[in-house]
Formats: sequence, structure tokens, C-alpha cells
Amino acid sequence: MTPPTVDAYYKPQMNDINFPAGVLQPPLYDPKMDDAPNYGNTGATIGHELTHGFDDEGRQFDAHGNLKDWWTAADAKQFDERISCVRNQYAQYTIIDDIKINSSLTSGEDVADLGGTLLAYIAWKHAAANKNLQQVDGLTPDQRFFIGMAQWACGDEHQELKRMRATVDPHSPDQYRINGVVSDLPEFGQAFSCKPGQPMMRVNACRVW
Repeated sequence: MTPPTVDAYYKPQMNDINFPAGVLQPPLYDPKMDDAPNYGNTGATIGHELTHGFDDEGRQFDAHGNLKDWWTAADAKQFDERISCVRNQYAQYTIIDDIKINSSLTSGEDVADLGGTLLAYIAWKHAAANKNLQQVDGLTPDQRFFIGMAQWACGDEHQELKRMRATVDPHSPDQYRINGVVSDLPEFGQAFSCKPGQPMMRVNACRVW
């Protein structure tokens, strides 16, 4: 990737995560803003790439980048059972018309989205533990965290592109990379006073870690 590229990636063969300068600029990371939206946005991106080291692909590489399954059989079984919850959840989402998400294709990215957002939230709470955080623009700090997390996905696509990406893209459509994640996080439900069973607060929430 070139420096201006707005993207990030984890490379299992090197066991490293990479962030070009382009992804560390507003409206993504903005040093003029408070920490909450920055942790929600850029923090969740960092957490996403970190989580790839422990997803269905990354876990097959060891700390030196060698192709080696270093998990115990019990850990692998528990992991597969937990990500099956995520797969079943995302398989219900409609991309366009009658086309559903192929969650067998997207599960690695879906799990990284979920794990990355949770990591960012934990990191932000730790960093803000001794700070007197106040509302900004009528929004609580927790609400601003999740709004920051969602804002990277603002946009839309042509219907033809949605159809094409449904068969080849390992990422779920942007709207589900947000709504699918936060509906599994009780922290989001508490921030926005959602009740169990409402669309954005799943009763049987998925939790991998």
C-alpha cells in the first residue's frame, strides 16, 4: 500500500499490522476531536487488524509467521462453536433483493469487526478511567464512541456492485459491519438505552472473546 491509501491490513506471514498515513487522517482519526470517537473509529480499526491474528486464518500462523496451528484442540473447538453464532447471524442479513450474506466467506472479517470494536472499547475505558468525561453536542461519551465507530462506514453503493461483491468480497456490506457488531455488544445497548429484543440489541448476542 502507498502512504495515501485509506486502508489497513494484517499480514500473517509477518505477524504485523500496517496502517498507511491515509487511514490516520480526518474524518477517520482526528486529533482535534475527543478520545471517544477516535477510539471508536481508529481504535476499532486497530483492534480489527489485531483480531485477525486470532481469526479462522490468522490463528493458523504462529508468532514467527510460520504456517502452524498452535491452538489446542479444545480451544479450536470452542472458537469454531462461537464463530458459528456470528456466521448464523450474518447469514440472515439481506444484501439486495433475495441475496443474503455468504457468511462462510465473510466470517473472518465479521469476527474481526466484533473483536476489534470490543478491544477498542476496553482500551478507551482504560484510558479514560480517571477522566471526568462530559457530554459533547448532547451525546454521552459512550454514545460518541459508537458514533465514531459507525462513521467510517458512511456511504452507499450501486446495486450492481452490491451483487458482485456478494459473491467475492470477504467483507460484509458496510451497514452490517456496523449494525451487526453493535447489536452483539451490550455496551451499545446500554449507551443508547436499547431493550433486549429490539433490532439493535440481540437477545442471543454472539461473543467470541
